[in-house]
Amino acid sequence: MKLETRNSKLFPAVIPVAEAIKIVLQQTSPLPFESVPVAESMGRFLAADVIADSDLPPFDRSQMDGFAVVAEDTLRTPARLKIVGESAAGRGWHHELKRGEAVRIMTGAPVPVGADAVQQVELTRENADVVEILETVKVGRSIVRRASEIKAGEKVLNRGERINAEMIAVLASFGYAHVNVARRPRVAVLATGTELVRVDQQPAQDQIRDSNNYSISAYAELAGATVARLPLVADSTENLKATVAAAAEKADMVVTSGGVSMGVYDFTKTALRELDAEIYFERIALRPGKPTVFARLPNGTLIFGLPGNPVSVSVTFNLFARTSLLALQGATDRTFKTEWAILGAALKGSADRESYLPARLTTDQQGFLLAEPLKWGGSSDFVSFARATALIVVAAGVKSLDEGARVKVVRLPGS
Repeated sequence: MKLETRNSKLFPAVIPVAEAIKIVLQQTSPLPFESVPVAESMGRFLAADVIADSDLPPFDRSQMDGFAVVAEDTLRTPARLKIVGESAAGRGWHHELKRGEAVRIMTGAPVPVGADAVQQVELTRENADVVEILETVKVGRSIVRRASEIKAGEKVLNRGERINAEMIAVLASFGYAHVNVARRPRVAVLATGTELVRVDQQPAQDQIRDSNNYSISAYAELAGATVARLPLVADSTENLKATVAAAAEKADMVVTSGGVSMGVYDFTKTALRELDAEIYFERIALRPGKPTVFARLPNGTLIFGLPGNPVSVSVTFNLFARTSLLALQGATDRTFKTEWAILGAALKGSADRESYLPARLTTDQQGFLLAEPLKWGGSSDFVSFARATALIVVAAGVKSLDEGARVKVVRLPGS
C-alpha cells in the first residue's frame, strides 16, 4: 500500500473515488451460478443468455376481432363474402382461404393460409353465412406476422441483467421453467463501538442505539444479498478479530461500521492486519466517508470497513460495497449511472475531496430534473438524510456551486 509523509509520520495514501471503485472491481470475482424455478427468479441476475426456442409470434396472428379476408376482394364495397369458418385463440381454422371467402377471427388467433388482411368487426355486417365488408382493407391490415417480434435462436435477454417482472413473461414464454442465476452473496454485517446498544434497549448516558446494522442490511438486500446481522462488538481488537473470523467462515463479504479512523479506539484495521488480511485501501478522497477500508481475508472473504457516522455509511456502502455485491453476481451494470440535474440551491464542495451530498430529485414544469440539496448537519444527520433520493456529485477542488448550476447526480437505491 502506498504511504504518504506528513509531519514525519507515515499515513496510508488517500486515493480518488474512481480509483477505489476500480480496485473493488478488480478484486471481486463472480460467484457460481445456481438454477432456480422461474417463479423464484425475480430480482436475480441472469448467469447465461436467454435464447428464444421458437418464433414469436409462432404464426401469423390477428390483432383484431373481425374477419380474415383476401384484401383484393374488398376493393369495391360493400363486399359480400361467404363465411367458411372461424379461427379462435387456441383453435385455429387450418384450411386455405379462397377468393370470395371470409373467416371469422378473434384477437390472437392464427390467420388462415390464403388470407392477407383482417377487417375489424365494427366495419362489417354479418347475416347468416355471409358477411359484408363495409370498407376496403389493405394487405397486411391487423396482422402480426410470424417471427416479427423474435426468431427462434435469437438472444432475448443478456447474461448479467437483473430479472424484473416484465422479464418473467419472456422466460416463461420460451420454456425457462428453471433459470440459471448468480448465487446470492452472503453478507455478514456488524457494528462496532462501546457506545452502541441494541435497538430494543434504552440508551444510558453517552450511549446511542445501533442504526448502521439495519441500514447496511437494507442496502445489501436491495443489492441482491442475503444478510446476517451480527451482535454488536465493543471496542476491543480481540473481540473484533474473533467476530470477523467467525463470520468470514460463512460469508462472502463482511461489512463493519465504525472503528476505521485514526483514533485510540479505532481497532478495525489493527484487527484485519492481525487476521493477515490484504488491505487494498483505507483512505479515500471522499466527503463524507474518507476513512473507508477495503480488504480481503486469506480465505477470500471480502471486507468493507465503513465509517461509523450513518450518512457516511450510506454513501460508502453504495459507492463501494454495493458495487462489489453486484460484481459478485455478474451484473452488467455495477456502478451508479450519473445524470445531469439543475441545482435547486447553492451548496459547498471540498478543496481536496469529491463530495456526494444528499438531495431530493424533482422535475420542473418543463421536464428538467432538479436536485434540491437537503439541509443536513453533517455525516451524523441521518434524520435529514432519510429524505434523500439522490446524491449530488461535486468534484474535488470545487469549493461551491450556485443555484441553477448544472450538476451530476446519482439516484439512491430504492428511491
